[in-house]
Order: sequence, then C-alpha cells, then structure tokens
Amino acid sequence: MVTMGQCYYNETIGFFYNNSGKELSSHWRPKDVVVVALGLTVSVLVLLTNLLVIAAIASNRRFHQPIYYLLGNLAAADLFAGVAYLFLMFHTGPRTAHLSLKGWFLRQGLLDTSLTASVATLLAIAVERHRSVMAVQLHSRLPRGRIVMLIVGVWVAALGLGLLPAHSWHCLCALDRCSRMAPLLSRSYLAVWALSSLLVFLLMVAVYTRIFFYVRRRVQRMAEHVSCHPRYRETTLSLVKTVVIILGAFVVCWTPGQVVLLLDGLGCKSCNVLAVEKYFLLLAEANSLVNAVVYSCRDAEMRRTFRRLLCCLCFRQSSHDSDRYPSSAQTGTSTRIMLPENGHPLMDSTL
Repeated sequence: MVTMGQCYYNETIGFFYNNSGKELSSHWRPKDVVVVALGLTVSVLVLLTNLLVIAAIASNRRFHQPIYYLLGNLAAADLFAGVAYLFLMFHTGPRTAHLSLKGWFLRQGLLDTSLTASVATLLAIAVERHRSVMAVQLHSRLPRGRIVMLIVGVWVAALGLGLLPAHSWHCLCALDRCSRMAPLLSRSYLAVWALSSLLVFLLMVAVYTRIFFYVRRRVQRMAEHVSCHPRYRETTLSLVKTVVIILGAFVVCWTPGQVVLLLDGLGCKSCNVLAVEKYFLLLAEANSLVNAVVYSCRDAEMRRTFRRLLCCLCFRQSSHDSDRYPSSAQTGTSTRIMLPENGHPLMDSTL
C-alpha cells in the first residue's frame, strides 16, 4: 500500500515501474533487440566520428583557435553522449530490473549530462559566431578567456541538470508525480528539460536569422560596387545552406523527443509516449553523429585533416609524408570565404 508523503528509498526498480505503468520486461523481446542493435551501431559511430574530430583539432595547429575550442568541446560532449548511450544499451531491456536505484540514476544522469552539454554547446557556438560576424572579426581573434568561460558554463549547467534528479528532483517521496517514461524522475524535471531545449532552439533560430540578414545586407551593399561578383551570391547561398542544415538537423533529431518529454512532463494520460520513447531517444542520440558532420566536415581544412589521419591509420604513411603535409596544405585553396570591407573580413568558412 502506497502512503502519501512516505519515501521509498529501499524499493526495487520494478516497484517504481509498476507504479508508473511502464512495462519491465523479464526477457528479450524483438523490439528490445532491435533498439539495442540500432543503439549500439549509433553509439559506435558517434564514438568514432567524434574521436576523429578531436584528433583532427589536436593534431592540426591551424585549429588551435578559440572557435575550434568550442567545436572540440561539442565533439567531447557528443563523445560523452556516445559513452552514456553505450552504457544505457548494456543496462536496458531485462537488465533494467537488476539495477539498483543508484545504478538507475547513474544511467540516467550520464545521459542527461551529456545531451545537455551537447545542446548547450550548440547555443554557445551560435552566440560566438554571431559575435564574430557582428564585430567583423576573424574567429581566430576571439578572446580565449571568454571561450573558456563559455565551456565551463556549459559543463556546470550540464552537470547541474544531470545530478539534480539523483539528489532532489526525483519522485521517490511523491509517487503521484512520477514520470511514465522515466519512472524515478519527477514529471516537472522532464517538462523543464524539454522547455529548456525548446528555448535553446528558439535562441539559435533568432541568432542565425540575425546573422543571415546581416550578411545578406552587407553582401548586397558590396555587390552594388563590384557589379554583382558571382562570389558574393555564392557566399549568401552557402550561408543559407549552412543555417538550414544546422537548424534542420536540430529540429529533425530533437523535436520528436522533446514533444514526448513535454507531454509526459505535463501528465498527458491519453498520450502513448511509451510506444515511441526509445526510438525518439535514439534519434536524439543520432544528433551527436550529425553534429560531427554539420560542424566539422563542412570545413575544407578539417576534411583534409581527416583524410590525413585516416591515411596514417590505414596505410601507415611515413613520418616524412606526414611532416610535409601541413606546408602543402597552406598553399592549397583557401578555406575562408572572404568579403572584405574596410580591410576586414566579414565571414569565413567556420560560420
């Protein structure tokens, strides 16, 4: 019998799942196998791609600039997300019932912390891009201290949201407030997490929209004086493509999961959130793979560094060839899209 105001710290995981109405399987069902197989595949890809991004930033001195610190932090957060999701895959299905309460909160905390860090870093990148464009300065001239503070702020916020459920924002003493998707968490936590991600998206839309209109206005103004040079039109189209990809990837990967989190957090009894939660979480995790493509692979210098690293792994190139690469890369095609005005660049390819 459940008593109001009583705490249930000594109960099993099954007790809370039964209370929330979430099925706790005792055997491997076909859908469990499918989810784990897909989850392991996505996790391994996330780990490999983000390790490659981190290795590229560490090995190429041209990436030792403030804006790439943020890209490196995004890769680190996504790498952490891959590890957290891998841990989840090894502790899901029938294995969930064997978890202790601390083990369950550890599983959930790792996931919440890593995904929060990833989303917060996306916003930090947008803010710094906005600042560099509006100040008409190269990303290499961004103050390092400011970037470091942004990174510290990202992880403080992520750790805060990840640790709070285990210490206070749970429903172990208020079973009527338990979520259905995460039976040990309070519904209010899920609602706040979903609304926070929605706020991040809206801020990103506002920031990138302002960047786009600012750059387009500058391009049109300069085009009037140089008879519409094709490069200016290409720059605008490239910017549109980048903004659409960034926001589109965020919407596709995060919106489904945030919707079901919000519905569960608001206590929608008629919403069948349990039928789709695992697949939507997998889609959100896939964003950690998409980020590596959107934010890194669109940089020509980054792609060249990827090829060099992969060639070193596959063909064990001589140290002479690897040492010779940087000097040849500097004489190649410039990766920056330069729009000079009053002697200053307006934007570059890291936008």
